[in-house]
Amino acid sequence: MTDSGDRDPLGLAGDAPLLAGWLAWTRRVQAGELTPMTTPGHKQRQDLVGAVVAGDAPLYGAVDSIKHADQLRADAEARAAALWGADWCRFSVAGSTHGNQALCLAIGNPGQEVIITRTLHRSLLLGLVLAGLYPVWVRPDIDPASGLPTAVPARAVRDALAAHPDACGVILGDPSYVGTTGDVAGHAEAAHAAGVPLIVDAAWAAHFGFHPDLPPHPLAAGADAMVTSAHKALPACTQGALVLARTERLDPARLDRAFEATHTTSPAGAIMASIDAARALLARDGEHLCGRLLRCVAAARKRLREVPGVDVLDGPGVEPGKLVVLLAGTGAHGGLVEADLIAAGMAPEMADRDTIVPIVTIADSEEQVAVFTGVLISAIERHRGEPRPVASSASWTVEPRTVLGPREAFFAPNETVSAAAAVGRVSAELVAPYPPGIPVLAPGELITAEAVAALHHAAVDGGRIAYAADPSLATFQVISA
Repeated sequence: MTDSGDRDPLGLAGDAPLLAGWLAWTRRVQAGELTPMTTPGHKQRQDLVGAVVAGDAPLYGAVDSIKHADQLRADAEARAAALWGADWCRFSVAGSTHGNQALCLAIGNPGQEVIITRTLHRSLLLGLVLAGLYPVWVRPDIDPASGLPTAVPARAVRDALAAHPDACGVILGDPSYVGTTGDVAGHAEAAHAAGVPLIVDAAWAAHFGFHPDLPPHPLAAGADAMVTSAHKALPACTQGALVLARTERLDPARLDRAFEATHTTSPAGAIMASIDAARALLARDGEHLCGRLLRCVAAARKRLREVPGVDVLDGPGVEPGKLVVLLAGTGAHGGLVEADLIAAGMAPEMADRDTIVPIVTIADSEEQVAVFTGVLISAIERHRGEPRPVASSASWTVEPRTVLGPREAFFAPNETVSAAAAVGRVSAELVAPYPPGIPVLAPGELITAEAVAALHHAAVDGGRIAYAADPSLATFQVISA
């Protein structure tokens, strides 16, 4: 191990048992006191593949012994459950992707319907495949000024539940990828009146509820379960996520089985420890750090609004800690602005023609965000052109037509046909333009001329076509006739 000095400068280990275990192990490795006879196979030797393995400790056999590590894990998860007001919690080293799929397995039985947002992360769609659930889609409203989704209206969920009284639950995403928030309390009320649980994919909302100017987190708003990424808004390692639930309407034993069925049996101790550390930091300093985040975003929004033609997503129904920059009024193409930011070492999370979305977190300082904002403004000015109308991404606007359930379509025989021949056939694959990575086509949905044209437009405009067998869109995989 390389010398890292004080590995716990903020003194979090006293409230973070997994972090304490990782710190103790790495100190012993650094001191040469250990000769590990467990996996991982690199045995901490950086002379073999380099420093990429530094700090890579397994949960079992490093953070604690193979026989006792689950005691530390359970302690850490209980602390997280208490912080979020849950009575069940698990740490995942496979991101919110894993959490979403586990909750799909926990909510219903094969063949049941579930009310679910169509602007879903692909992990939820594949969760439906694993669980054999049949989607009843609900869609967000679209903001005409920005072309971006707002939220799924509570009335849409109520109407869907009334039309599908045997649905096993409701699954929504809140906040959205662009930081728009909905009426989670209203959705929870509608779900509970129908006797079913509300599950929320809150991947971007790990900081919600920890400052009075932020929205409450979904559990505080009445949801029965939530998934959130510790590596998005919090300073945990990539792939770190939490799955939290109240078990009045969800079976804790079923939750455990669903989680274990889709999680690795070799969890990375460093990721687990980082989730624990991020939780301890949030518990102790969350309001202070979230306050700085809100000041950073507010200052950036104010400065950007002073640039002619630039706007930002703001106001009621928009998370105050999210920075979404709208470019249509400047004529600058977001892809070109993104290229300049990448060249400056400041790659944003998302960019399309009309939108730039950098991720600002509690790890950012006001100075860092101010510098980024200046570089962004300079890039916009370099590429300024004639103002244009906004254009919504196909991910938000294409209307799905479900023919087969996702699981049935996933396992059905399929064939590859040309794009022209695919129109009118049933998709065997998931196809999503990135950004934003929301599916335009999902397994079991009718391939329409509108969907094919929208995907081609996204590709021509510089987007990446993700998850398709043929990213060029010359061919599509369809269910065999």
